[in-house]
Amino acid sequence: MLKQIEGSHAMAEAIALCRPEVICAYPITPQTHIVEGLGDLVREGALQNCEFINVESEFAALSVAIGASAAGARAYTATASQGLLYMAEAVYNASGLGLPIVMTLGNRAIGAPINIWNDHSDAMSMRDAGWIQLFAETNQEAVDLHIIAFKLAEELSMPTMVCVDGFILTHAMERVDIPDQAQVDAYLPPFEPVQVLDPAEPVSIGAMVGPEAFTEVRFLGHYKQTQALSLIGTYSAEFKQAFGRDSGGLLRGYRAEDAEMLIVAMGSVCGTIKDVIDEMREEGIAIGLVTIVSYRPFPTDELRGVLAGAKDVVVVEKAIAPGLGGPLANNVDMALRNLPKSPRLHSAVAGLGGRPITKASLHALFRRATVQPWEGTHFLDLNAVVVSREIHGSRKKRRSGPTAENILRRLAETPTQAAE
Repeated sequence: MLKQIEGSHAMAEAIALCRPEVICAYPITPQTHIVEGLGDLVREGALQNCEFINVESEFAALSVAIGASAAGARAYTATASQGLLYMAEAVYNASGLGLPIVMTLGNRAIGAPINIWNDHSDAMSMRDAGWIQLFAETNQEAVDLHIIAFKLAEELSMPTMVCVDGFILTHAMERVDIPDQAQVDAYLPPFEPVQVLDPAEPVSIGAMVGPEAFTEVRFLGHYKQTQALSLIGTYSAEFKQAFGRDSGGLLRGYRAEDAEMLIVAMGSVCGTIKDVIDEMREEGIAIGLVTIVSYRPFPTDELRGVLAGAKDVVVVEKAIAPGLGGPLANNVDMALRNLPKSPRLHSAVAGLGGRPITKASLHALFRRATVQPWEGTHFLDLNAVVVSREIHGSRKKRRSGPTAENILRRLAETPTQAAE
C-alpha cells in the first residue's frame, strides 16, 4: 500500500510486519520515532504476541534483546550514535554468541563535540564487531532492508544492523510502498532458532573460551560473514520476485556500464550524486555511481569487477578514521589491489556532523579528480582559513584553549575575515 509517511513510521510498520516477539526500546535521537511507532502498534493491538519493553539505557536495550534471542524469541531494537557506543560490549556479545537480532541504527555523528546530525561515524565505530551492516539509500529501501534483514539474520544466526541516515531519512516525509502482512509472511518464515535456552534440553550459551579454541570461534564468525555475501544476493532476488521491486543486494550501479569515472558511496547521499551524474552526462562526461548496500560483509570481489574498467574512482563518505583517512576508501583500495591496471583512487570525506553535501561541491570535486588528482583524504568544503588559524594559534600559545569552542569563535568573526 502506498503511503505518504515519515520514514521512521514506515520502518516501524515494516518491522511490525516481521512479527517481532520482543522489542527493547530506549529513546535517542534520531531513531526515537521508530520505537515510538512500534510501541503504538503494540498498544493498539495491531502488533500482537509481542512484548514491548521500556529499558533504562541503550546497554540494557541490547542486553534484553540478547536474552530474548537466546530464549528463542525474534528480537528487535534500535539506537544511534552515543547509544551505540554505550551498548558496545553487548554489540560484540550479540555477534560472538551468534544471536540473530535485528537493530536499526539511525546514523548520527559521535561526539565530542556534541552533534546530533547525520554522518556514518557511529556505524563505522562498530564495523568490525561481527554484525552484518546494510545501508539504505531511501526510505523505501529502509523498509525493504528490514524485511530482508530478519530473514538473513535468522538463516545465518548472526545479528544484522540496518543503517539509515538520521533526519535525512528517519524524519523525511515520502511516498513509501508498505507491503501487506500476507506478503511478508510468505517471504519471511517463522523464526526457528539455531540455539535456544530450553529447560527440557539444557545447554550453556556464552561459555569461557581459552586460547585453544578462540581462533576457531572467531574464524567461524568470519566464515558466516562470507556466507552472507551469497545469501544477500539470493534473498534480494527473492524479494524482487515477491514484492516486484529491486532492493538490497551487495551493491548496485547507476550509469556505470560505460563510465570512465565511478563514484563509490553509501546511504542517502547517493540520491544527490545521481543528480550530479545526470547533469555531467548531459555535458558528455562518462561518469557513474556504485552504491554500496552491504558494508559488512564487504563485497570486495563484486566491487573489483565493477571498478576494473574505470580510469578514476572517487569515494565519497561520511566518516573519518583519524590518522588513516576514509574507512570506506580504504576498503575500496583493498578491492582495487592486484588489478593489472588499477584506476586512480580519490578519497573524499564529506557531510561530517550533518554538513550539507551540495551538487555544486560535488561537481567541483568530480571535475578536479580528472585534472588534478590528490593523494590522501580530501575534506569536502573544509574551511581552510579557520583551520589554519587554529593550528597557528595552538603553536603560538601553549594554553590555546578548547578546539571546538575556538573554531566556533573564529567562524563568528566577520565574513570578510573568515573568507580571507
